Amino acid sequence: MVIHHGVSHRQACQAVSLPRSTQQYKAKDKDDSEVIEALKGLTEKHPAIGFWSCYYRLRRSGHGWNHKRVYRVYTGLALNIRRRSKRRLPERVKQPLSIPDGPDKCWSIDFMHDSLWGGRRFRLLNIIDDYSRELLSIEVDTCLPASRVIRVLERLKETRSLPDRLRMDNGPEFISSLLAQWCIGQGIELIFTQPGKPTQNALIERCNGSIRRELLNANIFYTLSEVRAMAEEYMEDYNNNRPHESLGYNTPKEFAGPMIM
Repeated sequence: MVIHHGVSHRQACQAVSLPRSTQQYKAKDKDDSEVIEALKGLTEKHPAIGFWSCYYRLRRSGHGWNHKRVYRVYTGLALNIRRRSKRRLPERVKQPLSIPDGPDKCWSIDFMHDSLWGGRRFRLLNIIDDYSRELLSIEVDTCLPASRVIRVLERLKETRSLPDRLRMDNGPEFISSLLAQWCIGQGIELIFTQPGKPTQNALIERCNGSIRRELLNANIFYTLSEVRAMAEEYMEDYNNNRPHESLGYNTPKEFAGPMIM
């Protein structure tokens, strides 16, 4: 209207019922970089908190931004969408895979997975003695939490001495506080491999490979009872009859010699 009809801005605004303040308003370029950095820092450190907790934390830190501005930036960063934080692991230091000089000095422990003929999945908890390569336990069930790991170790404690060290990966059952507290009470040092470095637990990985080839892949299982029975039979043969090249073609029982409690 101003350009084509030559009327003033006041007359044009009156004609279309538009406030002059609205017509003359120019959006201000707001620099939200400080708000963005503050929100990112908060949500990285405290991934479970929501908007209002973030807002009041910022206010307590001395920032004077109102809640509308903070919420605009908060939603712009998609922080209002529920997110799952990655569980942080403590830094794992690479430790050489040394062979102990006697039995029950260091045990290695690991999990395996397989399924029955009907598709039901199950797990195996394998424990070996690093010195003699003796297969101490194959625990079979659909669920093997940290409490079950402790129960297996308690059962082994009845027939032999517990080790000075336990070598394992960073599975949720192994990094649980429940297992850590139990091991502290027993005077056992926990050795964790670095994430993505299975060769740091090579002894049990080799044993797992043998179990996979000679037990799990060689048989069809219909029930967990069949798996447990075959696992017991396999352990008996593995420890007493199967010669190991790394042991000078002796069996684990022969290499370990008489056990002293």
